[in-house]
Amino acid sequence: MAHQFSLRVYYEDTDLAGIVYYANYLKFIERARTEWVASLGIDQMALRASDGIVFAVRRVEADYLRPAKFADDLVVETVLQAATGARLVLVQTISRGGERLFSAVVTLVCLSETGAAARVPPQVRLRLLGQVH
Repeated sequence: MAHQFSLRVYYEDTDLAGIVYYANYLKFIERARTEWVASLGIDQMALRASDGIVFAVRRVEADYLRPAKFADDLVVETVLQAATGARLVLVQTISRGGERLFSAVVTLVCLSETGAAARVPPQVRLRLLGQVH
C-alpha cells in the first residue's frame, strides 16, 4: 500500500529563483517516512526506549526530474518495496498535480544503541508485512 503525505513548498524551501533547493527533497521524504511509520502504529521513540533500536538511512538513490517551486502543493508517496531481517527498502516519489518531480530509492537499516546492525523487532515486522510490494 502506498502512503501519501501532502505538503506545501514554503519560501524557506527555495533558492533565489524560487525553485526548491535540492537538499530539501530529502527533508520532504524524511517527513513522509516519519508519517508513514506513525500511520502503521509504530512509535519510534518507544521502540528506542523498549528495544534499544533505531532506523537509519543507509543509502539514497535520488532522481531530480523536474523542479518544484514556491507555493506548489506536493504529494510524497512512500511504498515499502522490500523488507529483510535488518533492512527496509522504500520507493518514495514527489509529485505535483500527478506530475512526478522527484524519485528516490531509500534503504533503511535497523541499528542497536551501539550502532551495530540489529534485526527488525517482530512487532514492527508484523506491521510491515502487509506493506511489501
